[in-house]
Amino acid sequence: MEIEHDYQRILVPVDGSIQAELALKKAVTVAQQNHATIDLLNVLRINHYGFYASGSMPGDVIHELATDATSYLTSLVETTSAATGFKDLNIHVRFGNPKTVIAHEFVRDHGNDLIMLGATGMSAVARMVEGSVTAYVSRMADIDVFVVRTSVAGTPIDPKKLVQKNQEQPKF
Repeated sequence: MEIEHDYQRILVPVDGSIQAELALKKAVTVAQQNHATIDLLNVLRINHYGFYASGSMPGDVIHELATDATSYLTSLVETTSAATGFKDLNIHVRFGNPKTVIAHEFVRDHGNDLIMLGATGMSAVARMVEGSVTAYVSRMADIDVFVVRTSVAGTPIDPKKLVQKNQEQPKF
């Protein structure tokens, strides 16, 4: 996969889905070709986990979510570096709406020039209710967006098989 543009900062949002981790694998190839940095991002929607009587989530719960997300990202960096030798990966955890954080806030704060993300990380029902993060980002971002729809070998991803595999994956 040759990308002719000179990308320097690639954002790869991950949520624990197979598609997101596949996007990371492809992003490493693009980053190696361009001598670019990868920003690996996990966006936590604390309102997604429900509200407590006070209307907010206790700090210890938020801290635990952030710690779990950081552990997940660190694990991705370690396995990616071991498998590819690529080491220019930075991890980030943000709170908020994944759509706006990915498409606008994070790229503005970090100067990314490419977003690479999986075609979808949600079930069909969740996409119907909340809307697809991928669809929003690909429409609204001011930078290039590369939506990963095939395996590393270039074969189409079977969405039915991914639904089962994604249900087995931890979600962050």
